[in-house]
Amino acid sequence: MKKLKGCLLFSLILVSLTYAQQKNEVLNDSIKTYTIENCVNQFKMEKAVSTNVGYQYWFADKDFIDGRTLKLSVVAPHKSTHAPHQHIEDEFFFVLEGTAEFYLDGKTQTAGAYTSFYCPSNSMHGISNVGDTELKYLVIKKYEQN
Repeated sequence: MKKLKGCLLFSLILVSLTYAQQKNEVLNDSIKTYTIENCVNQFKMEKAVSTNVGYQYWFADKDFIDGRTLKLSVVAPHKSTHAPHQHIEDEFFFVLEGTAEFYLDGKTQTAGAYTSFYCPSNSMHGISNVGDTELKYLVIKKYEQN
């Protein structure tokens, strides 16, 4: 009986150590190393993604670090990327060039370069180009991780 208890205890310790080792290996595999090469992202038009109204460029996508993103959106004159919408994540827009109309919960405001717009979680929001030149703005958002 003593021998059986000793074997069971040894087996439990072995299983626990194996589990801990596997967990550490998974954690080590998921730790990203950041270097000067992957921490600097200079805009390259050939990496931009076309949209129906212009293009977008991801400086940091959802996979770069824990869902935080930084995207450049460029919208043609008198166009919108999409109709007002809402989502769980909050979001910032920062206008670089052009004239933007910001929609937030039924109200609008027009502004130009060096203006930020904040979209709280679950609020109806949108941004449109109401000018005669391209609208360029940054989108800063953190997506929920699965």
